[in-house]
Amino acid sequence: MSHFLKPLVIEPGAPCILRNERTGLALATTIEAAFDSRSRRRGLLGRDALAPGAGIIIAPCGGIHTLYMRFPIDVVFVNKDGTVRKVCRGVKPWRLALSVLAFAAVEVASGEASRSGTLPGDRLALLMGQSSLR
Repeated sequence: MSHFLKPLVIEPGAPCILRNERTGLALATTIEAAFDSRSRRRGLLGRDALAPGAGIIIAPCGGIHTLYMRFPIDVVFVNKDGTVRKVCRGVKPWRLALSVLAFAAVEVASGEASRSGTLPGDRLALLMGQSSLR
């Protein structure tokens, strides 16, 4: 396995943050992994909100939907090396967001992508053993 999610696969549930290498800011300080079929299908469904700093990484994933969701989210699509392909800000319920060639989708609270300055071409890195970098 040679992708940026490898540390999260090796140590599931370990504290980590997802940092934008260009800005040095955290995109998410609490990460949930959705790497199996069941957790990818569930995603954020059934939740009333996503706390600032919280995020879910869905992989493999080139597109998401917000059907039946109750709140808007930011979606950051990334390649296997963590390079950002596309940023979809404020995706409202009942919408689709796609980046067909992406390896994973990072879903965070609406506004987090802007707060962290995350743009296409940036590179995201998982920092294991850390739980806050705000």
